[in-house]
Amino acid sequence: MRSAVAAFLAMMSLVFAEHRPDAETKTVLVFGDSLSDGFMLKRSEAYPALLAKKLSAAGLNFLVSNASASGGTTGGGLERLPPHLKHRIDILILELGINDAFLGLPIEQIQNNLQQIIDKVKTRNPNARVVVAGMQLPGYAADDYVSAFGQMFADLAAKNRAALVPYLLEGVAGNPSLNLSDGIHPNAAGQRILAENVWRVLEPVAREVAKL
Repeated sequence: MRSAVAAFLAMMSLVFAEHRPDAETKTVLVFGDSLSDGFMLKRSEAYPALLAKKLSAAGLNFLVSNASASGGTTGGGLERLPPHLKHRIDILILELGINDAFLGLPIEQIQNNLQQIIDKVKTRNPNARVVVAGMQLPGYAADDYVSAFGQMFADLAAKNRAALVPYLLEGVAGNPSLNLSDGIHPNAAGQRILAENVWRVLEPVAREVAKL
């Protein structure tokens, strides 16, 4: 009887081992707004899901979590960040700020909020790598605010030794065929280009992290 029980327990331990999360799996947290959330699209069509496929195809064992929210601001990001800090974060892709700019919030406030998000992630995950997704305001009002907003992302990346996507919407903004009817949010084809824009920066970072 004991031998039968022992055999059963041994078998069950093998079953649980097969379903136990892989200790080598790394994690990517995408923390953004509607651009990352895939506004009006299926989540599978948004660039974070496409990045997950690229990582897998490259033989990189990463779990991508899309914690983006349409309409999200940097202040709102700070409020909804805590639950995500309960889980390990190996790479943070931070894509927030454009909605703050549309509201006319001071650049210093936007940058401070983004810095706090990075600091909180790094406090819980000291070895986490950060990818900053840069944004730009339309050039129709090329004043100091517009220039400062665009420069803010580069400054943030430099301060935190983070990787920088110079302009997330590069090749997409202003192209009707790559955006929804609102002219602001990328359609599925546009999201594929966003994925390429981020992948060029993410891939070398992911390869480094995979070796740790």
